[in-house]
Amino acid sequence: MSEPHSHSHLWPGVPLALGSAALFGATPPLSKLLLNGVNPFMLAGLLYLGAGLGLALYRLLRGRQAAAGEAQLTAGDVPWLALAIGMGGVIAPVLLMFGLTLNTASSSALLLNLEGLATMAIAWLVYRENVDRRLLFGAFAILAGAILLSWQGEGVAFNRGALMVAGACLAWGIDNNFTRRISATDPVVIAMLKGLVAGVVNVGLALAGGALFSPASVIAATAAVGFFGIGVSLVMFIVALRHLGTARTGAYYSLAPFIGALLAIAILGDAVTLKLAAAGVLMGVGLWLHLSERHEHEHDHEELEHEHSHVHDEHHQHHHDGPVSEPHSHWHRHAPMRHRHPHYPDLHHRHGHG
Repeated sequence: MSEPHSHSHLWPGVPLALGSAALFGATPPLSKLLLNGVNPFMLAGLLYLGAGLGLALYRLLRGRQAAAGEAQLTAGDVPWLALAIGMGGVIAPVLLMFGLTLNTASSSALLLNLEGLATMAIAWLVYRENVDRRLLFGAFAILAGAILLSWQGEGVAFNRGALMVAGACLAWGIDNNFTRRISATDPVVIAMLKGLVAGVVNVGLALAGGALFSPASVIAATAAVGFFGIGVSLVMFIVALRHLGTARTGAYYSLAPFIGALLAIAILGDAVTLKLAAAGVLMGVGLWLHLSERHEHEHDHEELEHEHSHVHDEHHQHHHDGPVSEPHSHWHRHAPMRHRHPHYPDLHHRHGHG
């Protein structure tokens, strides 16, 4: 049975993933303006604390309304959240910072592109997420553009620092896949906790290394950049995971370096180069391959019970006692059904493919 969709399968996952990449891509050039005289560990800590505290303030100001329409974390979600925070909020930043002290900037910039590759590889090989040739070609075009953008005429130095940077990318890739397991729950709470833990860890490392706190004006500016570039970006990334799955969200997120380079031109006056233009062409091809992807086949939905934010679409046909607002969240049951429509590996389409 085929049923019409009320909106494109690209919405809202693709705009959210691209918006997340844009905000995160803006963080490096803005951070560069703040880095003069600021310890790198302290800067990283203040960015993450800005994200965590900003989202905590948002929750506090909105009160119960902030949680309305979102499923809340349960005891079963805590291990996955702890693993995600440990990998992405503690291990990865620490490995990156120590790796940067032992490795060249050009080599590290190239290696940082491994995060998108690690995210996709884990989603594909470990969690069996559907990845077809079009997605692979698109992802590798985006990755090639990011590598070209990072190229500074030097190769990758294979030393202990390089291994640490690569390890940080692997940890972030694991974090992204663990976060997908809990992406049905409140994204603001997940991002808030990640920001607070990573912020405390990095500020603690900075203080332990003898760093001093920056002037209040610098702290405020850094916190604002962290709130949007890390906090809001991460909330959008988590919601995109619900709709696109990990591999596709990670691929769109790989556009962040190109967005950052464009902003560096606008903000810092960096030159427009042939390398940037070539990287833009590669990323544009990759983006087109992803946007034009149409994964459609007849598929079965097995009986399922879970809780997440939803509206009453073709996958959510259940009754309520009295009027409700949408979107809303509650425990609900999905009856078995079979139909055909374009879809991504979202919360309701994590089926196998022969």
